[in-house]
Amino acid sequence: MTLREKFTPMCFLGSLGAGGLSVSFFMYLMFLVPHKETPMPIFEQIFPKLMEGSWLSFVIAFSLVFIIAFAFFHFKFLIWNTKQFLEFKKTDKYKSLISSNGEVSLMTIPLTYAMTINVCFVLGAVFVPNLWSVVEYMFPFALIGFTVAGYFALKIFIDYFSRIITNGDFDFTKNNNLSQMISIFAFAMVSVGYAAPGAMSSNLTINAIGIFGSLFFAAISILLLILKLTMGFKNMFEQGISVEASPSLWIILPILTLLGIAMIRISFGLDHHFNSPLAKSSLFTLTAVIVSLQIIFGLLGYKVMKQIGYFEKYIESEDRSPVSFALICPGVAFFVFGMFFINFGLTFNEVVSKYSIAYFVLMLPFMFIQYRTIIYFFKLKRKFNF
Repeated sequence: MTLREKFTPMCFLGSLGAGGLSVSFFMYLMFLVPHKETPMPIFEQIFPKLMEGSWLSFVIAFSLVFIIAFAFFHFKFLIWNTKQFLEFKKTDKYKSLISSNGEVSLMTIPLTYAMTINVCFVLGAVFVPNLWSVVEYMFPFALIGFTVAGYFALKIFIDYFSRIITNGDFDFTKNNNLSQMISIFAFAMVSVGYAAPGAMSSNLTINAIGIFGSLFFAAISILLLILKLTMGFKNMFEQGISVEASPSLWIILPILTLLGIAMIRISFGLDHHFNSPLAKSSLFTLTAVIVSLQIIFGLLGYKVMKQIGYFEKYIESEDRSPVSFALICPGVAFFVFGMFFINFGLTFNEVVSKYSIAYFVLMLPFMFIQYRTIIYFFKLKRKFNF
């Protein structure tokens, strides 16, 4: 089925959400499988534990199934969306899109492809034997991949921003939501991608390039976050929120998760190579602040969407909106950063003992959000017949 005129770049959010869910199940392996020799669990550490027949074996098997399943959906949706977009570019609707506020939706493309690199990295670490022995040769390619994604994100954004500054044709009447922050989401995704080699490489040059690239895109994200958050809320206070775009209230959650993880990775990178000892307490304060902000925006967004009947209209009924897939990433983001908060904020500081009852109890609310996110994902998948 070719949508042509009916297509919108926001459809890429389906692929993005699937990729995020795949990575979210890697978090169980990341924090439950011991991996003292490496910064992340790899095949040689995961599969011996899988064969032990313990409770951890069950968790690993469960996680591996969902990592594969959602990675499959990610690539399936990515191929479909790419084909649809190439057809869409030939239409008049595309020409009108790039002369309107909606041009910013093109940022979903580099955003989704940056997620693809993360998904590939997870699949490689988990399923490819002896990959870590050549990982230093892979980090330059990862940097190149995120540089390409960052280049296209910058190109799309600068073309868009320079047009509205030059022409003054930004339509504030259609800005009563936070959809404009999709650009910040894309830059934050590139930032966290750069931060991985910045944290994990044992080569100082790769380490420095990764940290610089991460800080470069994080700085852009934070600057735009202040600007677009202010503009978006001003228009919402004046006009009320756009019903279809109301999930954009939750877009701050994945942005905070990505920037938070980038900051954590940068801290570890500076500790390894730049003689800047890591203060464990700083991880507690950083993760606590970010989780707090996510809870506030999560509750606010849920209350607003409940009041305007968003879930009944776009999730439970037959009405379809590609923006609905924007619900997936916040759920993924809250779960992922919840795991970082428990493990780096609390366990790392010995507030909670790893594998204790309290440890698993703290995981339950975040696991519930992950479960609800998966339910919404499959409801939307059936509705859009992907």
